[in-house]
Amino acid sequence: MSRVQLALNVSDLDAAVAFYSRLFGTVPAKRRPGYANFAVAEPPLKLVLFEDSTATDRLNHLGIEVETTDAVGAAQRRLAGEGLDPSEAGEVACCYAVQDKVWVDDPDGAPWEIYTVLGDAPNLECTVCGTTC
Repeated sequence: MSRVQLALNVSDLDAAVAFYSRLFGTVPAKRRPGYANFAVAEPPLKLVLFEDSTATDRLNHLGIEVETTDAVGAAQRRLAGEGLDPSEAGEVACCYAVQDKVWVDDPDGAPWEIYTVLGDAPNLECTVCGTTC
């Protein structure tokens, strides 16, 4: 199963978690300081919240979560074949998870990732670039 990911910057994590818990009828699958993610069954959605009261944009990034590293590789090859110039990151620790992923930006610069989660990680910031997705 794959699902769309929506990552948002929120000004108040507790208020956002309370709202989205009621909206989707579920509690976060993972909650850490300044971070929460929901694995929503219906509609299939991975909702990620980053607490950042100074963010000028509420959209952090978009993504598609897939089940395997092979699916990430297939997406990378397909995107490259479409001329979209994807960038690949393997076994990167980011957002409290170890992930294999590929990134591509839409025409307006909105970042999309296609990724699979390999395991848990102790940190929010990306070990490759030092930012929060």
